[in-house]
Amino acid sequence: MITKPGEPLDAMVSPRFSQIASFARLPFFKELDSINPLGLFIGVPFDGGVTYYSGARLGPTYIRVESRVLRPYNRALNVYPFRILKAIDYGDIDVIPTNIKKSLDVIEDSINEIGKRGITPFVAGGDHSITLGILRGLSRYKPLLIHFDSHLDYWDKYWGDERYTHGTWVRRAIEEKLVRGVLQIGIRGSLYSIEDLEYPSTSGVPIQIIYMEDIDRNGIDWLVENLNKVSGDVYISLDIDVIDPAFAPGTGTREVGGFTSREIIGIIRSLARSGIELRGFDVVEVSPPLDHSGITSLLAANIIYEAMSVKAYHIMRSIKAS
Repeated sequence: MITKPGEPLDAMVSPRFSQIASFARLPFFKELDSINPLGLFIGVPFDGGVTYYSGARLGPTYIRVESRVLRPYNRALNVYPFRILKAIDYGDIDVIPTNIKKSLDVIEDSINEIGKRGITPFVAGGDHSITLGILRGLSRYKPLLIHFDSHLDYWDKYWGDERYTHGTWVRRAIEEKLVRGVLQIGIRGSLYSIEDLEYPSTSGVPIQIIYMEDIDRNGIDWLVENLNKVSGDVYISLDIDVIDPAFAPGTGTREVGGFTSREIIGIIRSLARSGIELRGFDVVEVSPPLDHSGITSLLAANIIYEAMSVKAYHIMRSIKAS
């Protein structure tokens, strides 16, 4: 059964539970020259940067499985995201499980190859350390980083002198001048010290933190209004633990009091009204061994779908404007 870029397998012909699992049942391609997609799904199965529970290396596989229920038409945004993006499943990056620095290099090289073709990568991790490699690969854009998370992720070192973990990648990205600023959303939970809050004032780039209590006080519409003020090149990284563990238990460093699944879908979808140029998107820290009935992987698949839909919406808007 053969399909072309942007066309998933037809569930009315081939039942959803059949065939090899690709993201949303999209065709699998590793050769980009002949198809020229505008967006693609790619997995980064690496969790060598975790500091607590592991298991996120299995995230891309299980997200693909749960993505079988996704359909080609997004009613809320009135777009066919896969068709507009000529989307494919590009497979996984072959990381080195025991070596984080070499894995970051491999991620950088792979994403650079995708980015220089003008293709937007939609990435499934993997732990959050992989985002540093992705940002290196997209450094030509020096985007604003929109960071959905329950944790700040700009600690300097772990266990003496370990500078590369899923809790240090934001600081490394800033130090390497990969981003023009950082907008952090959903931060909550305990910290090691009050000194953890001092870094934004010395980082050298603008860092804005929107805590969950800010959102509780002002509402989701207030958050959406602030996001819609953002413009220019943007990279979005979403740690699944920004969601409350009642809705996304399959992650390694859970924090209570997060978004509901419905809220996060609405927030991502609302970016269609913004003026951003989305250069890439990831969902990380999905750990299937900690999940229940695949609900975290299912949510991650839907979040990626909505992000693809936002990109497709912006493309259609640009075409109509011209």
